[in-house]
Amino acid sequence: MWQRAKIIELIDDQFRIKDESLDYVSPETEGDRFFLGLDKAGAPYFVAYRKGFVESTSDEFQSLRTIGKKLADLEIGAAVHALALAQWHESHQRCAKCGGATVIGMAGAIRKCSACSAEHHPRTDPAVIVLVKDESDRILLGRQKVWPEKRFSTFAGFVEPGESFESTVLREVAEECGGQVISMKYLGSQPWPFPASIMIAYEAVISNPGTTKADGEEIEEIIWLDRELLKAKVASQELLLPPAISVARAMINSWCGPSARELVAKESWRDVGR
Repeated sequence: MWQRAKIIELIDDQFRIKDESLDYVSPETEGDRFFLGLDKAGAPYFVAYRKGFVESTSDEFQSLRTIGKKLADLEIGAAVHALALAQWHESHQRCAKCGGATVIGMAGAIRKCSACSAEHHPRTDPAVIVLVKDESDRILLGRQKVWPEKRFSTFAGFVEPGESFESTVLREVAEECGGQVISMKYLGSQPWPFPASIMIAYEAVISNPGTTKADGEEIEEIIWLDRELLKAKVASQELLLPPAISVARAMINSWCGPSARELVAKESWRDVGR
């Protein structure tokens, strides 16, 4: 299977790229081999992953954050899977039961402890992400302390043990901005391998827009926006939106409607740089 596979090369968090697409490499490429799945034609996909250093000026390698919005659907799916799987293997070198060394098993689907034989499976941490609205159809965005200046986005938080997605929406909105949710609607989900999350997207309407405020701990600033104000602040670069690859941006664009195409300006990530 390896000899006829489409093989993605991943060095650290950098993918080999050619002409804004994944550049599939030969079976002789070095690295740990993880199976990603089959396409509709039955062609197998693998990632060849290894730690290493890629020059920041290299055109041959780019991060998923940089190239993701340009990839075709199949390629973005394969790249997200590859990065999430590689990062899980990198961070689970030891057994959670006995502390023994673990080794790759089942073509990357598990890690097995060499001491106690316990099998460990890749994990994904669920988090809700919420587009908060008022009854006048304005949206509320927030800025985390750790983000670059002017960078605003939707509200999000991890699901606690024993908590439903809906309960997490209620809690996170109340904690981060003091909003009292009166209705919510599920919008979709997105795998987010930075490092290992699945984002569960909701739209939530709150009853008390006049009393919302940033919690001062995680959220430093909030802003209510109608469509015209959002477009004006983006155009003047008073407000930086989340990147186009993110479900947060997709929710904002969907709310904005056809005029979302005017939201063209600088984007910002939590991490400065790549």
